[in-house]
Amino acid sequence: MYTPPVGFHFRVEVPALQGPADEVRFTEVGGLAVELSTEEVPEGGENRFVQKYPGRSKYPELTLKRGLLLRSAIWNWARRAIEDLDVEPMDVQVQLLGPEHQALMTWHLVQAYPTRWSVADLNASSNTVAVESMQLYYQRFRLEA
Repeated sequence: MYTPPVGFHFRVEVPALQGPADEVRFTEVGGLAVELSTEEVPEGGENRFVQKYPGRSKYPELTLKRGLLLRSAIWNWARRAIEDLDVEPMDVQVQLLGPEHQALMTWHLVQAYPTRWSVADLNASSNTVAVESMQLYYQRFRLEA
């Protein structure tokens, strides 16, 4: 009987960035999707029909979340891109891991760069850690399964 893999055992890697392994430990990844845009063209002379033609593939921005980590290589990459406009696209890998920590699926994001960084609201009445979020634009991904 087939058992689907769990969605909480994953790894994010930015091979071009040097730093400790803790820097790329994220608690949440969102935006691994692809959508085919379409163009609707009314059929000439026949008002009842509309033809739909395929367009380009669209990829949403990737969202990464983790506990706030001070002075990390990923933060420096985001700061340079957002504050200094020194955009340095890098490939990013997101791996869904199996029970033996082996990669079951790998999304290779091509030419990604940070477009947004934020920290969750700070609240003195809650008992939570500070969480940082980062959004990455990427051109496309290749999926290895």
